[in-house]
Amino acid sequence: MKSSSLSISTPATLVADAEASPASWSRLAASSVRAAVAVMLVAGIAYPLATTGVAQALLPHTANGSLIERNGLVVGSALIGQQFAGPAYFHGRPSATTAPDPAKEGASVAAPYNAGQSGGSNQGATHKDLAETVAARVAQYREGNGLAADAPVPVDAVTASASGLDPHISVANAVLQLPRVARERNLSQEQVRHLVEQNTQGRTLGLLGEPRVNVLQLNLALDALQSAAKE
Repeated sequence: MKSSSLSISTPATLVADAEASPASWSRLAASSVRAAVAVMLVAGIAYPLATTGVAQALLPHTANGSLIERNGLVVGSALIGQQFAGPAYFHGRPSATTAPDPAKEGASVAAPYNAGQSGGSNQGATHKDLAETVAARVAQYREGNGLAADAPVPVDAVTASASGLDPHISVANAVLQLPRVARERNLSQEQVRHLVEQNTQGRTLGLLGEPRVNVLQLNLALDALQSAAKE
């Protein structure tokens, strides 16, 4: 019977082999460069161009930011809320976004719906400041909409979303604001209710989330209705 022996490479042997075959390192480097270039072309150029082309062909409005135009001017996006404070407008969900304080370096100031610095307050449910803020919002909401002191208030009317950019409010929130808006604009509640229904979106895919009202689109529809009535 022939005996067999197992050859074991030592560190010295490996170093010697590497020094003896510089061509193998050149081939390895060349293949690595080719692989990196291939990945760059596919993942960095071809794939983004393909997805952009498909999006522009099938969903151009959504792909370009769901922008809303009036008289040729972009007035906002259906995906980002805006601040409305006047009594003649529906008010959106509170926003906790901030912006740098121009008067103090390193500090920040409240900047509702700041799309450049999306985020929530990060205050927990037991945070004292959050409890006080919500209580103040509840009182203000009831007073502004002529509600009783113990009337239930929709949670989305007094709490900020995690992004701070939520463009929607619940249908219940819109219905409670409806009488105020109709009164301030000298419109019937039925007219305003019709606009609310037109700007109510259903559940995503018929299953996810709850029906919701886009505040910007609703307020723009109110302005358009009043402008048409004056002509």
